[in-house]
Amino acid sequence: MKCPFCSSENTRVIDSRPADDNNSIRRRRLCDDCGKRFTTYEKVETIPLIVIKKDNIREQYDRSKIEGGVLRACHKRPISVDQINKLIDEVETEIFNREDKEIPSSVIGEILMDKLKDLDSVAYVRFASVYREFKDVNTFMNELKKMLQ
Repeated sequence: MKCPFCSSENTRVIDSRPADDNNSIRRRRLCDDCGKRFTTYEKVETIPLIVIKKDNIREQYDRSKIEGGVLRACHKRPISVDQINKLIDEVETEIFNREDKEIPSSVIGEILMDKLKDLDSVAYVRFASVYREFKDVNTFMNELKKMLQ
């Protein structure tokens, strides 16, 4: 493992323990060259998941795309990084438990919106406005009315 500070490959594990989700291992590492410590996480490698986009283009699943969308939706909201990571972990668990090799992006979006609705209503509306491509104020109001019922 390369040191993120000095790029040396001379690092070693000084502590290992299960991560909070019990689906990964948290490792504390020490760089023997610069003496700095850093944390890595080890997860079980899963079968590659292919996401089918709206235009039928297929691409490999990329967690960072979900992270980006959720971070934008949660911008300036009282939501911790731990809450965001937990939400994304839950979404991943749900989509990987389906054991499908391909999944439409619309399914991922709906799962994500359900989780966001429970976490923060403003983040949910922000995400939904982009995901559902609200074209005008009426569409936006219809979504808000659904939430209030």
